[in-house]
Amino acid sequence: MRTDVEAWFARRTSRMADWDRAALARAKGSTSVSVVLPARNEERTVGDIVRRLRRELVDELPLVDEVVVIDSGSEDRTGDEARAAGATVHRQCDVRPELGDRPGKGEALWKSLFVTTGDVVVFLDADLRDFNPGFAVGLIGPLLADPRTHFVKAIYDRPLTDGRTVLPAGGGRVTEILARPLINVHFPELAGVVQPLAGEYAGRRALLERLPFVSGYGVEIAMLVDVLHDVGLDGLAQVDLGRRVHRNSPDDALCRMAGQVYLALLSRLELHGRALPTVDPSTDLTQFARDRGAFVPLVSCVGVDERPPAATLQQYRPRSDRVPSA
Repeated sequence: MRTDVEAWFARRTSRMADWDRAALARAKGSTSVSVVLPARNEERTVGDIVRRLRRELVDELPLVDEVVVIDSGSEDRTGDEARAAGATVHRQCDVRPELGDRPGKGEALWKSLFVTTGDVVVFLDADLRDFNPGFAVGLIGPLLADPRTHFVKAIYDRPLTDGRTVLPAGGGRVTEILARPLINVHFPELAGVVQPLAGEYAGRRALLERLPFVSGYGVEIAMLVDVLHDVGLDGLAQVDLGRRVHRNSPDDALCRMAGQVYLALLSRLELHGRALPTVDPSTDLTQFARDRGAFVPLVSCVGVDERPPAATLQQYRPRSDRVPSA
């Protein structure tokens, strides 16, 4: 790593155990905190996550002010389970419907800014198993402790189930094969970020509302680069949450994810003046499956688009005009 990145890594990397939830609650003052879970067909896990967040960080200890689930068109009982566990649930398509609705996680995150109230917003995936409310505590900690910190990324071990055993790491396959090499080449300032595609992170609303949100699986890589451009490397921090367990995706799904991640990164190279494209990239991804002894091409679109910064829209109300939902 570059010497400045190595110094950042040592200075801005902490562990979940470093952050005492009771001390943070006392130091919180008037700062409000929202936890957001974007969810699609997560009825098996979302209820337990919400229940533990509310019990430990809302009811027992006033660290979190609201727990909000953005239901991205679930076809199961995700919304019902989350609501029964104590979350405020919004269907993604019902949030500012006049702005339309687009598929993908990035849309859920962007729309959450319209229905939450926190000065600090924590994003957690809704498919986490063995969930620990300390995940939220760790992400909140650096933001409450240091006003110079604007964005906090989770880092962790990701077990990969291979059908016979559970491997200690290797679950971040798109990160290791695609995202990390590209980041090191094009954005070496971010080489110290352990999990650039992590779905768990937190930021100050004042930052998040001035960022564009890329659609689909490109949202994490694009946001990380945009945050770097906005607040600089020292405005970022990362927290080791230990071990994160969720379902692993098959290779064909990871291929589509990688396509979106790459296109999102290309868009950031152009946006921030680090590359000038000579042709528009193709958004069609061709994969192959065997059918009756022959290979059959399967074509899907992996194109990404993006929403503008929420603060630039007339429909976006200042946080002070809203009523907390928890």
